[in-house]
Amino acid sequence: MPTDGVNKKRRRFLVATTSAVGAVGAGFAAVPFIKSWNPSAKAQAVGAPVQVSLHGLKPGQIMKVQWRGQTIGVLRRSRETLDLLPEVDAELRDPQSLESEQPPFAQNEARSLNSEYLVVNMHCTHLGCVPQLIPQVGPQPFQEDWKGGFFCPCHKSKFDMAGRVYKGVPAPANLRIPPYSFLDNQTLVIGVNPEGAV
Repeated sequence: MPTDGVNKKRRRFLVATTSAVGAVGAGFAAVPFIKSWNPSAKAQAVGAPVQVSLHGLKPGQIMKVQWRGQTIGVLRRSRETLDLLPEVDAELRDPQSLESEQPPFAQNEARSLNSEYLVVNMHCTHLGCVPQLIPQVGPQPFQEDWKGGFFCPCHKSKFDMAGRVYKGVPAPANLRIPPYSFLDNQTLVIGVNPEGAV
């Protein structure tokens, strides 16, 4: 019966063609699905390093930038401010920054690569509020002999001008120092430690 052979060949051809078209269609459908597993450009940018120009930042001024959804403060400190840091050591919970979250290069009194600039995560280590910078030295409603620093209005935690936490406040640790490095004297990169820094 010659017609049986023709139908079988035709059936095989249709099955093969349908399978090939189905495989191609599945491939086209899978590409966007698999691409959806990759982080979006926006999500990638959130974690990307941030360049900050220090041009125009005067001593006593702070600049705030966003990195990984956190507020990072870049504070330019004067020589007078740096000279006051040792005066509050006895009042601090962790004056040597031994228990702090920071890159190893920031485990020093100024908690920085370049003592003139403090680069600090501005979120209080208690519940994440953003403390206010109060650089003026002198009596404050929350401390009689204030040497300048950060005051958290949410629960009254206090930090000195190096982000070190005072004793007897709700915050359990110093403000965090993010990874950062300098491209040059006027440009900072938040999110990248300097090569070979310790």
